[in-house]
Amino acid sequence: MDDEAIVALYWQRDETAIQETQQKYGAYLAKIARQILPSREDGEESVNDTYLKAWNSIPPHRPGVLATYLGRIVRQLSIDILRRQHREKRGGSEYTLSLTELEDCISGGDSTREEVELSLLGECITGYLRGLPPDTRTLFIERYWFLDPVREIAARRGLSEAGAKSALYRARQGLLAHLKKEGFQE
Repeated sequence: MDDEAIVALYWQRDETAIQETQQKYGAYLAKIARQILPSREDGEESVNDTYLKAWNSIPPHRPGVLATYLGRIVRQLSIDILRRQHREKRGGSEYTLSLTELEDCISGGDSTREEVELSLLGECITGYLRGLPPDTRTLFIERYWFLDPVREIAARRGLSEAGAKSALYRARQGLLAHLKKEGFQE
């Protein structure tokens, strides 16, 4: 079933929308949850909560790209579960590892000013990513959005693990320079 038909089922409040979503996107959502959460049970909880949140948010929202919409929901729910479980920073998942790699570029403070500038920061990062060569941008997104392990990314891209790590390091250094230029870092 195509995405428009699935979204139409949500708008009609037809419960088969959840079944169709699960059939089409269940594996995709589970993969995102697994990359963030170390526990399989927590990943399943996050995916199930994603279906509920989609049910409750469609309508009024009509997502343009259902996969992206669902991916964003499961990612945020998984991060929330991880934060709840680990109030202080600890290892154990690709999420915490990838954030550790990015911490030199983006601080994780809680100040009101940082919250206000979050939207501008997102636009700045998006602008930087658009300026990257497509292969580097894909590598960066797979690592820091989808939270895929470096070894898996390298294998998919036909790179050595060291080559992938090097490309990611250069991309992070470029991001840091871009953020400094735009006034987000000192």
